[in-house]
Amino acid sequence: MSTLALLVAVLLGLAFVLVPAALAYLAYRHPAARGPMGVGIAAVAAIVIPIALR
Repeated sequence: MSTLALLVAVLLGLAFVLVPAALAYLAYRHPAARGPMGVGIAAVAAIVIPIALR
């Protein structure tokens, strides 16, 4: 595995951990943001999941 591919894999791994953690923290600190945040996450998932399953 090349160094660049390894670096990209590590950064993607960090992003997959940090983004949900940040959203959970935001939902915990600002309960009113849970509804709009859920709609945004659902919209992104509706776009990303069909692309990933191709």
